[in-house]
Amino acid sequence: MDLNDRMQRIAEERFGWRALKPGQAEAIRAVVGGRDTLVVMPTGYGKSAVYQVAAHLLDGPTLVVSPLIALQADQVRHLEAASGDGAAVAVNSAHSAAANERAWQSVAGGEAEFVFLAPEQLAKPEVVEEIAGLGVSLVVVDEAHCVSSWGHDFRPDYLRLGAAIDAIGRPRVIALTATGSAPVREEIIERLGLREPLVLVGGFDRPNIHLAVERHESEADKERAVLESALGAEKPGLVYVATRADTERFAERFREEGLRAAAYHGGMAARARPETHEAFLADGLDLVVATSAFGMGVDKPNVRFIVHGDVTESIDAYYQEVGRSGRDGAPSTATLHYRAEDLGLRTFFASGRPREDRVIAVAAALSAGDGPRSGRELAAELDLPARAVTAILNALVEAQVATAVDDGVELHGRIDPETALAAVDEVVDRRRRIDESRLAMIRGYAETPRCRRAFLLEYFGVEAAEPCGNCDTCDRGSAFEHHDETVEGAYRLDQAVRHREWGDGRVMSIESDRITVFFGEEGYRVLSLDAVRDGGLLTTA
Repeated sequence: MDLNDRMQRIAEERFGWRALKPGQAEAIRAVVGGRDTLVVMPTGYGKSAVYQVAAHLLDGPTLVVSPLIALQADQVRHLEAASGDGAAVAVNSAHSAAANERAWQSVAGGEAEFVFLAPEQLAKPEVVEEIAGLGVSLVVVDEAHCVSSWGHDFRPDYLRLGAAIDAIGRPRVIALTATGSAPVREEIIERLGLREPLVLVGGFDRPNIHLAVERHESEADKERAVLESALGAEKPGLVYVATRADTERFAERFREEGLRAAAYHGGMAARARPETHEAFLADGLDLVVATSAFGMGVDKPNVRFIVHGDVTESIDAYYQEVGRSGRDGAPSTATLHYRAEDLGLRTFFASGRPREDRVIAVAAALSAGDGPRSGRELAAELDLPARAVTAILNALVEAQVATAVDDGVELHGRIDPETALAAVDEVVDRRRRIDESRLAMIRGYAETPRCRRAFLLEYFGVEAAEPCGNCDTCDRGSAFEHHDETVEGAYRLDQAVRHREWGDGRVMSIESDRITVFFGEEGYRVLSLDAVRDGGLLTTA
């Protein structure tokens, strides 16, 4: 039986999939053939099918790095339903030491095919050592955009994954993400050390979702419109807001209107979060009012609307949340309620600068030590918060004055306080530019007269030949007017260019009078085409 037949048989017999979607089969073939692979497909498209089928075609267990314990539990249940009890295990802080030990034994004994870990587990030398002896055939990095500082959900623990994968023998790697714009894809490949990977991007066009933006002058008008949008929409749905307080306040307003509504945010009691999650999945709620904490791992096909009461911090985050609607292919709506002033709130949420005395203390301890030091060790030694120490270590790694290795962080030689402070400041300033750049792009989406779907698709590197006919700018006709005016000239989407001050960049979108280019150190910049032509600002690669 050839590989294609074996793939399809496993997909159908174990998981009930009669046919693999475009891109899935190609990715599975690459992984089975030993090639690293990056799969960029929207939420609900079936990225997990790639590693689940591939794992059954390979000898040796599969390690899955997944960021949320609740998400790990969902994936373990799914795999056990498909392949039998004990086929998948999770090792994490929610389990007892005895339960984690039993999980390791089941993998070592060949009973479990899949072992799920949170990225912070791989910062522990004993865990890396345990994995190294298992003969892992495949490493899966789920939510891979978390490794990218340009990703909307950057998680410092992901920075250590490349070193951890090396430490266990560098098996083949598959990275999965739903929000991989071109800059994010490039950083994933670099930081995970993927070797000549196959990069598959697809499924981003969701034509059944009507996209719309409503602009408001006052906060009171916007709040009233958010309530009306959700009340008038077909249920169930999700309302996203920026703050924990707003989730509670809006949920109460919806309950007063007779809806089964619940709030969800990261500060809720540990028991309440999964209860809300399960109630929504089981159609026990009409809507959930949530911060961005809700949604990862939510696989509910009949979500009919997404309402954003506040702008997100990036287009990546926005489209991931929008993609939780209409997975059954039936019509659904996604409405963003926008005030330009709200962008200031997102700026407020930007990462702060670490305290100077803490940076100096951590750098001094690293310089005085012999070999790598872990964040836990340093936090205990210096009597500092572990989160603060981890942030400083990650900044030193990102500034390339230190390296993340399997048992901690190691400096590139000794470092004086001034150099350490300058390195951390450089990283903080770069992250500030990242935040500002992301906000500029979400502002562009909210204020564009062009086809909104075309704007989103181009952001992800997908050409949109015509206006979609299913967004508010198409409804008004402005999308067609601006489409007719669009001229490409000397530039094309995803083209490599160079700016005389900002260095190498990549063309993200082209309009009749402007061009948007992503630069690695500066982020997204909108340039006047006249200035580009007349001033010679850009050269093409």
